[in-house]
Amino acid sequence: MPRPVSLRWLCTALLGFAAIGANAEIYKWVDENGEAHFGDRETTEHAAEKVDVKINTIDSVTVQKTPAPAPVAAKKDVVLYTAEWCSVCRKARAYMKENKIPFKEYDVEKSDKGRRDFKKLKGDGVPIILVGDQRMDGFSPGNFDSLYRRN
Repeated sequence: MPRPVSLRWLCTALLGFAAIGANAEIYKWVDENGEAHFGDRETTEHAAEKVDVKINTIDSVTVQKTPAPAPVAAKKDVVLYTAEWCSVCRKARAYMKENKIPFKEYDVEKSDKGRRDFKKLKGDGVPIILVGDQRMDGFSPGNFDSLYRRN
């Protein structure tokens, strides 16, 4: 199982690779010690596989209805699935606190419930925000407000 530090490195690397261009490809390989590595070229030393990368950013937000991983008490209940290293997650959390919006938060790397729910939600990035039975992947204040008011 990769260590969390590898995930932080991956996110940093992905942001760096994003500057290379939209057609850039990212490859993953595992060395003889079982450590995962990522790069923009295939390696001749190890078998590499092409990685399909999806990054949630403020400009990349989707809203959809989704079954909640646990019964939702009220239509306006807000649940955040986050990771400690995620800057967009920090912005979402700060926005909720600033606007006095009650929420529950689960770290998808450190919390058993967070890991289980993230898997049930078929998460492929953070943050995931649930408002009742509505889901938002990523975060933007405008889209969140619209979703929150709709519920």
